[in-house]
Amino acid sequence: MKRVITYGTFDLLHYGHINLLRRAKEYGDYLIVALSTDEFNWNEKQKKCYFDYEKRRQLLEAVRYVDLVIPEENWEQKRSDVVEYHVDTFVMGDDWAGKFDFLKDLCQVVYLPRTPEISTTQIKLDLNR
Repeated sequence: MKRVITYGTFDLLHYGHINLLRRAKEYGDYLIVALSTDEFNWNEKQKKCYFDYEKRRQLLEAVRYVDLVIPEENWEQKRSDVVEYHVDTFVMGDDWAGKFDFLKDLCQVVYLPRTPEISTTQIKLDLNR
């Protein structure tokens, strides 16, 4: 079984997220999503989410492409997650291109193009108008 992992906040889940998850799943049989915890988002990324971790986890678990959701609690856990979950392919959006190449000794690293016309940041800006 080929295992794939991706990471993200997935706040205000939208069709760009679904596109990423669908394309990530095409690289294997089992898709793991490491979902940023509320504490990690606030303390490390200075991001306040609209939905809390549990609601975002429930939304992701309802997506047919997702097989397992695990918490992302720090930047450094990616190497240990790849090893622990026997990951074959690490997938991220191309806005992170090159940032995770240090994992190439453990697995394939793929950067997928973002869906250009949608982003959570843009949704939040539009809602505040």
